[in-house]
Amino acid sequence: MTHPLPHDRGRSTRRRALAVCAVAALCTLTAAFPAGAAADTARDALTRSSPPSARSLSLPDPTGPYRVGEVGLHLVDRSRHDPWHPGQDRRELMVSVYYPTTHTAGRPAAPYMLSKAAEHFDAVTANQYLSMHIPAGRTDWSRTVTHVAQGAPVAAGHRGRLPVVLYSPGLGEPRTWGTKAAADLASRGYAVVTIDNTYESPEVQFPNGSLATVSLPSEPPDHGDAFVRKALAVRVTDAGFVLDQLQKLDSGRNPDADRQPLPHGLAGALNLSEVGMFGPSMGGTAAALAMDADHRIIAGINMDGNLTYVDGSLMPVARHGLDRPFLLMGKDGKTDTGPGWQAFRAHTPGWNRQLTLLGSEHASFTDAEALVPQLHLKPRVQRKDIGSIDPATAIRTNEAYVSAYFDHWLRGGSGRLLEGPSPEYPDMAFEK
Repeated sequence: MTHPLPHDRGRSTRRRALAVCAVAALCTLTAAFPAGAAADTARDALTRSSPPSARSLSLPDPTGPYRVGEVGLHLVDRSRHDPWHPGQDRRELMVSVYYPTTHTAGRPAAPYMLSKAAEHFDAVTANQYLSMHIPAGRTDWSRTVTHVAQGAPVAAGHRGRLPVVLYSPGLGEPRTWGTKAAADLASRGYAVVTIDNTYESPEVQFPNGSLATVSLPSEPPDHGDAFVRKALAVRVTDAGFVLDQLQKLDSGRNPDADRQPLPHGLAGALNLSEVGMFGPSMGGTAAALAMDADHRIIAGINMDGNLTYVDGSLMPVARHGLDRPFLLMGKDGKTDTGPGWQAFRAHTPGWNRQLTLLGSEHASFTDAEALVPQLHLKPRVQRKDIGSIDPATAIRTNEAYVSAYFDHWLRGGSGRLLEGPSPEYPDMAFEK
């Protein structure tokens, strides 16, 4: 299931592709051009990655009262041809389910990335797609410490069934780039499902070891608008399919194509009447569109994702708003989210808020905020990646507001933190 990688036609082409395909201001993705030397370039890069001296990184511990378990699921939609490869008569996805547990003894640590996916992320994704200026070969992403136990049983005696939250990654990001946020919510008593959208995600490794990499068309005459519209439509359909499969899982039917054993207690533990969705960049855009299309999703968060298409027109959800609560969390400084967000708020009759994380950058809502400081990059490079805000402060602040939001709308919590500025979190500003 491996497909050619985008051919690097130089920094100017990558920056043009960024403007073409990005849904948010700083979302970086190399447009795919006709193959040829592309596969050889990628193969050479992968061969150079992850030498024995490569360092491993670590995510911060989850902050909730529970430890965290995880299981990866290979989901197959036999009712659809793959939208990016119509010759494939089924759509295959990989998702990870994070959940609270109390028994981790003897359980292996959940890998941050599987080996082939980690090599591709190191050699291609981190720099060509995300422009993070990370020297290839110095980091073994597969050994990043997650503080998550693979296949651990669901916490016994948990107070009720687990609200479900879907996580959609940014454009050019794998689902694992949101592990810290997913694990933290799970430690507070949620089931969090992170989704890779195959062939749009930069790399997806399947249980049989095959690797599906991003597969995009040549630069189109519409400057990428058609690609963005299609990618978002595919994400919305994928999210609905994942919810369908979670319903099967919760009823005791295994949705996994490979009949992988499920963690003890996971079936029957999901509260699918309390579903939320969030994500950074294009993942936040997808959350808004998925809520608009699927009323099973009752609360969402958009982290710095645009609500206008590449041609400048408003997305439908910005034109008519939502009838359910929605939170906008943006980076600091000049941003192109303004027109779409303003229209969305003006047309949304129900609860909505717009927050700004002061000193942040576009990647501050991803694992970059935790991992980039461990790479010992030059200060100006680090600031470009994750802003000037103290990384620990950014993580603590993001987690506080994300958990307060879902606690309020999925559990009936007080929501006091969402009412206005808090002296405990002075770096989160409320916009009128």
